[in-house]
Amino acid sequence: MSFKHVASSSLHRLRVCLAGIALFQFTIGASLASAAPPQNSSNRSGDTATPIKHVIVIIGENRSFDHVFATYKPRNGESVWNLLSEGIVKANGAPGPNFDKAHQLAAFDQGSDPFLLSPPKTDFPSNELPAPLVGGPQEALSYIPGNSLTLAQETEAGLPSNYYPDLISGGTLLTPKTPDTRITDVNSLPAGPFQLTNGNSFVYNDYAASPVHRFYQMWQQLDCSLEHATFDNPSGCNAKLFPWVEVTVGAGTNGTPQPSPFTTETTGEGSTAMGFYNVQNGDAPYFKFLADTYSMSDNFHQSVNGGTGANHIMLGHGDAIWFSDGKGHPEVPPHGVNTGAKNGVDLDEVENPNPTPATNNWYLEDGYGGGSFGSPAYGGGSYSDCSDPSQPGVGPIETYLKSLHIDPRCQTGHYYLLNNYNPGYFGNGNNAFADTTPFNTAFTIPPSSTPSIGDTLLAAHISWKYYGDQWNAYVPDPYQLNYGPVGGENQLGTGLIPDGAADEYCNICNPFQYDTSIMANAAVRTAHIDDITGPGGLYSDIENGTLPAVSFVKPSAFVDGHPASSKLNLFEGFTKKIVDMVQGSDYAKDTAIFITFDEGGGYYDSGYVQPLDFFGDGTRIPMIVVSAYSEGGHITHNYSDHVSILKFIERNWGLETVTSRSRDNFPNPVTAQWNPYVPVNTPAISDLFELFNFGPGEGHGR
Repeated sequence: MSFKHVASSSLHRLRVCLAGIALFQFTIGASLASAAPPQNSSNRSGDTATPIKHVIVIIGENRSFDHVFATYKPRNGESVWNLLSEGIVKANGAPGPNFDKAHQLAAFDQGSDPFLLSPPKTDFPSNELPAPLVGGPQEALSYIPGNSLTLAQETEAGLPSNYYPDLISGGTLLTPKTPDTRITDVNSLPAGPFQLTNGNSFVYNDYAASPVHRFYQMWQQLDCSLEHATFDNPSGCNAKLFPWVEVTVGAGTNGTPQPSPFTTETTGEGSTAMGFYNVQNGDAPYFKFLADTYSMSDNFHQSVNGGTGANHIMLGHGDAIWFSDGKGHPEVPPHGVNTGAKNGVDLDEVENPNPTPATNNWYLEDGYGGGSFGSPAYGGGSYSDCSDPSQPGVGPIETYLKSLHIDPRCQTGHYYLLNNYNPGYFGNGNNAFADTTPFNTAFTIPPSSTPSIGDTLLAAHISWKYYGDQWNAYVPDPYQLNYGPVGGENQLGTGLIPDGAADEYCNICNPFQYDTSIMANAAVRTAHIDDITGPGGLYSDIENGTLPAVSFVKPSAFVDGHPASSKLNLFEGFTKKIVDMVQGSDYAKDTAIFITFDEGGGYYDSGYVQPLDFFGDGTRIPMIVVSAYSEGGHITHNYSDHVSILKFIERNWGLETVTSRSRDNFPNPVTAQWNPYVPVNTPAISDLFELFNFGPGEGHGR
């Protein structure tokens, strides 16, 4: 996403007022956090219910399960739900006998209507997809200046040596936002999934475009309605509108009028969402090897509809966070503030997915926002008060959930963050929300009081760290003015650090960077957040035998696998380096490495979606567990999402849930014998123990 910044007298007065409140909250929070128990007091890190003494969670970016494993065939005795097993595609990637299961449709949500969760539908012209469009570096082979191997190695430490050539190659060399002519039959694709690679003009190492993956867009793409419900799909989410949402609204309007003329190419995506890789043709070779060798789930989901920030927040907290005064009291975010932006559009951080009059699905207010404190801000809709069904977009989702007897779980008067805003703290512990310097962004959430798994682990004297690639470069450069040339999830600058090291840290990906309890106490912050390199970094901790019990690991924007700004093979390389290091150490015998993604990135997926509350779930994403206790190529079908990782940690170390309302309170799924994918005790999510074989007397696995 692109964060741009704001300045206006009215907004400045709001910020100055809140800055005083936030400073008070910062001081009180630091005082309370300093009273936390000493880290080495009664250390319980080794007190586990299973032989697993260390958990490492590696989180990549933006790939759905079918997008990666569409044609995967498991070993004998195992089954998988994917495009191939459903007959949607053949092993060679061509349409299969049941291709119509994934048939994509156009729809109508006219300007006179409110936001429609399942609008009236029709076929695309000629029953063909709008052409998928070009994304990724266009003018060079990579984002590394000069495609320099030396600079690539200086910039990114997270790859095995043989992966660095992939970091300086794969650029499209095509005009952006035009039909991607590398894709076979790009202008006449049937209205369903298509294979990206063809072994010739489009190979696995090539950059690809990134689909829309914002909150209301993804709800609409899933096309959920009880009218579609069947015995095997009781939620009625049939995923028929992925390309239509891409070409009608894309990544948001920021309150601006719909461009004229408006075509299926205007949003710059086309039908990118329907592309998939083919592991039988050699795509995703390392992840295929891990799936063949260890355990994989084919029913693990992104926990929030939408993008990176909200899903990392749910992963860390088991809950969403909301706009506040910085002291834990809900407030209304900036809404319709006139900042004097040249385009005449107000700053409005409240979502409004109702269509603009005389348009088909062009949302009134939704987007990442534009401008800065150095130039007037505008747009930026990313919050909703989902406790109030009269709020834009809220009513249709709540009506649908009510039909399923699902509680939206929205607290009264809380405007929840649904998309990507910068966290309330900089890496140095300073309050980011209260900072009104020209380089800072208005699109920052106030410091949060919502407890996280970090707080739970601290209270229980269990060691943990969040390892963010490029953290050491980010901390002294909080505005990311030395941000590298790649356009990842948080683009705040365009230069390079003089020594050539790109500042590619993802601030919105760190769930603990939103929290006062972690960030306002220097001792806690420095003990529990680090880089992958340097003293106290991930690689050092593995080599020196100082790995904590629980580790969360986030790659940089170069190697996180995010489409357009990274590639899946680079995330494979990042993962392989960590797996190889662990397996070459004493940690091999007692460590479980959970490999997953933040969300599906807007890519189509054919799997079942279980609505848990207002926020999600969303599409399936890959989940592979590498462990001495997860060998054998087993595939599990228990319904799970990001919060299942918290449930595993809590069960393994005998911990309470994060809070009384967090999703880790949901029970493990109970299913009917004939359908292992659909919980009959919804809402329910697994604790992932089924991915392991611990044997008798060592916890309960498969």
